[in-house]
Amino acid sequence: MLILFAGLAGAFCLPTNRSRGQDPVDADVLLAGGTIYDGSGGDGMVGDVAIKDGKLAAVGKFARGEILRAIDCTGLVIAPGFIDLHNHSDVPIISPETRANVNFLTQGCTTIVTGNCGGGPIRVKEYYDKIDAAGAGSNVAHLLPQGSLRSEVLRQVKRAPTAEELARMCALADAAMREGAWGMSTGLIYIPGTFSETSELIEINKVIGRYGGIYASHIRNESTELTSAVDEAIRIGREGKTPVHISHFKASGPDAWGGLRVAAEMIEKARAAGEKVTADQYPYIASSTSLEATVLPAWSREGGRSELEKRLKDDQQRAKIRAEVESSLARKGPIQIAAYRPKPAYIGQTLDKIAAGEQVAVCDLVLQIEERGGARIVNFGMNEEEVRFGMTLPWVATASDGGARIPGSEQPHPRNFGTFPRKIGLYAIRERVIPLAVAIRSASGLPADILGLADRGYLRVGLAADVVVFDPQKLIDRATFDQPQQYSAGVVHLLVNGTPAIADGSPTGALAGCALRRKSPTP
Repeated sequence: MLILFAGLAGAFCLPTNRSRGQDPVDADVLLAGGTIYDGSGGDGMVGDVAIKDGKLAAVGKFARGEILRAIDCTGLVIAPGFIDLHNHSDVPIISPETRANVNFLTQGCTTIVTGNCGGGPIRVKEYYDKIDAAGAGSNVAHLLPQGSLRSEVLRQVKRAPTAEELARMCALADAAMREGAWGMSTGLIYIPGTFSETSELIEINKVIGRYGGIYASHIRNESTELTSAVDEAIRIGREGKTPVHISHFKASGPDAWGGLRVAAEMIEKARAAGEKVTADQYPYIASSTSLEATVLPAWSREGGRSELEKRLKDDQQRAKIRAEVESSLARKGPIQIAAYRPKPAYIGQTLDKIAAGEQVAVCDLVLQIEERGGARIVNFGMNEEEVRFGMTLPWVATASDGGARIPGSEQPHPRNFGTFPRKIGLYAIRERVIPLAVAIRSASGLPADILGLADRGYLRVGLAADVVVFDPQKLIDRATFDQPQQYSAGVVHLLVNGTPAIADGSPTGALAGCALRRKSPTP
């Protein structure tokens, strides 16, 4: 019997009984009697998973040989370890306090993708070597961040690159791909990425395309100009000859609601025409980034923080900035402070509430905060119906937009601690917005296909033993917007490259993750 499913590279056939012939299978670890979802989107089946030397030795029904450790998984789900396509752990994953990445391990994640939104290390070999030298809780795949690339060559100025500067960026992109990057990301609301013209991005993306990488983008607008921003991303991929991936797909701001379906239709049309276009989402109605990127005009941020603060001291420029901030705030949902060092009492409060207490206009409060170094915020701008609609799309993967962290004094977005159990435990299992098999695929096989990971993302013989075992009755996010630093519940066992990272519900402290270097073809 065969299961047929559609992947990005076409149709695949998987036998339901995946074992090495009829010979008994030896295993270092045997996950016995669980319901197996192999990442394809097909129905689950009760069976065993054998792990030997860090690889999957058998999946399904097979004769058991010498078993060093058997784990009873009756009543539990066995699935491929989850892959977070959009993660911001570039620094935390190489920092001693956070490299264990426990807040993602407890979500069932075994691989994270860094370098997103155009920010992160551009010297890929150096970054990968740091990961491998100290180990990490999860595997790490890296994208070349275009914003950091541009900053390296042009700093943070708003102008087109010279021919020589563009050539240098292309050369750095070439080196990154040779060193194992999986593609390139952009963050086109952030400086300096926002200063990049489409033509500039296409030229650099052509380098990525020659190596078979992907183009992942925090697009230029996620609000009322969502469709034009999606169109730009598709064009960059088409002319650069790369697959296109839209990061944290959403329509943000009440005046933009309804736009997600229109943008989805555009993507469906492009896919029907043979173009490779996908997206990811986090299952929340709020986003999170810096306050300045959310409400300040791009021109005011040129040159970085020091130049912004100079402009705020100039009466004429301050008045202009204030007017644009006021206009921007009118289009946003409630904005809550997530981190602000000068006044920790602001954390967890909305701008409206703080401004009322301080007896100042909200736009003036924003300028005061920016004068004192800025803040991280949570912006409640999305529509619940559109969030649910997005997760039903077969080309939309699950991704957190979070990062490795330990509980502290800030009040960050709960996605850092709860994204994957929320999508699977709440929306699939409890509310049945999508089938469990589809939710698992959106976190495993689909992101593996999007990125081009050939050795994980599915439960198949010979692939890396990245495996999550969870209790479907208990899997749930516990992080909320008021108490966001709560670890998720329900992951019973987690193996990263065959090593237990979670055993019987508790993190082991293992650092079995490694850098995943893409083997790019020579252009």
